[in-house]
Amino acid sequence: MTMSVIVTDRGFEPEDWTGGFVEFEMLGESPAVPDLAVDLPSDQDPAALADRLEDIVMIRVDFPSFADGRGFTIARRLRLMGFQGRLRAKGHVIADQYAMARRSGFDEVEISDELAQRQPEDQWQRRANWRAHDYQSRLRA
Repeated sequence: MTMSVIVTDRGFEPEDWTGGFVEFEMLGESPAVPDLAVDLPSDQDPAALADRLEDIVMIRVDFPSFADGRGFTIARRLRLMGFQGRLRAKGHVIADQYAMARRSGFDEVEISDELAQRQPEDQWQRRANWRAHDYQSRLRA
């Protein structure tokens, strides 16, 4: 069984979500339940969740490839739609993309143990000060 590591601004953390996830395709069949968490594929329009956002406490957006940036757009759109819950990127996100993930609206990133071994915690921590080191701030200065 593949384990995963949760990356936050504090570094690597163990999984703390125990409620499970409902696949987006099954959401229509899910009654309103407390602590609803949804897995959202990168090819899904986040507007499809608009009428359920207040029921959802966490959305986990899939990144099928580190070269696939659709998840960043999805995160930004969800935040603009008013989603206040926990937003997690899952899959092929690399340390160099952590600041972009945070700027687009993600709270955390879920990576495999294998990726965590290839890109240790210190590589992610170098990007944890994501508010201070962006090109737009440097251009405005």
